[in-house]
Amino acid sequence: ERDLPIESIVTTTVRPTHDLDPEYRTIATMAVRPVTLDEIGAALGVPVGVARVLVGDLAASGHLAVHGAPSTADGHPTPEILTRLLEGLRAR
Repeated sequence: ERDLPIESIVTTTVRPTHDLDPEYRTIATMAVRPVTLDEIGAALGVPVGVARVLVGDLAASGHLAVHGAPSTADGHPTPEILTRLLEGLRAR
């Protein structure tokens, strides 16, 4: 498992997803637009740790690209990312 920060942003790659299990396909479909681990966990109804493992699997297989979250000049997550994380937590 990759140790992915909760604020990581993931996007799909061009790899086909028809051979993936349903939860993996759901993640790949969500990640057509940039999405956080917390948003994935909330959508699947699983803890962030589980979402982190699933995303790690998809990244390792080349289905997802993992990006660091945008940060401010002092290295903190941007207000947009903090808002998205908060919304993901509230969705639980």
